[in-house]
Formats: sequence, C-alpha cells, structure tokens
Amino acid sequence: MDFVRTMSAKEKAKFLQIANLLRENGPEVRMPYSRYLEDGISEVRVIIGNDSSRVLYFFLEGKRIVFTNGFVKKTQKTPRREIETAIRYRADYMKKEKAT
Repeated sequence: MDFVRTMSAKEKAKFLQIANLLRENGPEVRMPYSRYLEDGISEVRVIIGNDSSRVLYFFLEGKRIVFTNGFVKKTQKTPRREIETAIRYRADYMKKEKAT
C-alpha cells in the first residue's frame, strides 16, 4: 500500500475502482483492468493519460486479494524483478498463513 499512497488522486481512484471490481468478480476480471502474469501473480493496470502504473497481487480463496508491490511502468514488459518480488511476497505470505 506504500506505493498506492504515492499515486495521484486520479490514479488512486482508478486503482480503488479496479480493486472493487476484483473483490466483486474475483479472477474473472481481465484486460484492460487486470492481467495474469505467472505463478498465481496478476497485475492491476492503472493507466491515466500517458502514465502507467501497476500493482501486483494474488488471490486467496477465491476473491480475497493480497496486493504485494507496485511500480511505474516504463517499459513494454513487466520487469522481471517486480514479478520475482511478488512471487517472494506470496511465498512468505503462504508460509505465515500455514504457521497460524
């Protein structure tokens, strides 16, 4: 959520709108709002004019969402390090969930 706090008011509003769509419709939400990447990780696509931000996430038990990390997209492809960060956060989260 640290990344979301850095977004402009318009970007935050769009992110929250998409997050609500995800909460209501689960993994069925696709382009142009969301896109599956790999290993259970997807991205919220926030595009305002020429600015493009992404927030990576995964689902737990259907419609429960865990947002992992975000970034301003500057290249055509999602940076590998961002995907790897999300995968690491997911693995850590799952390990903690099993411990409780």
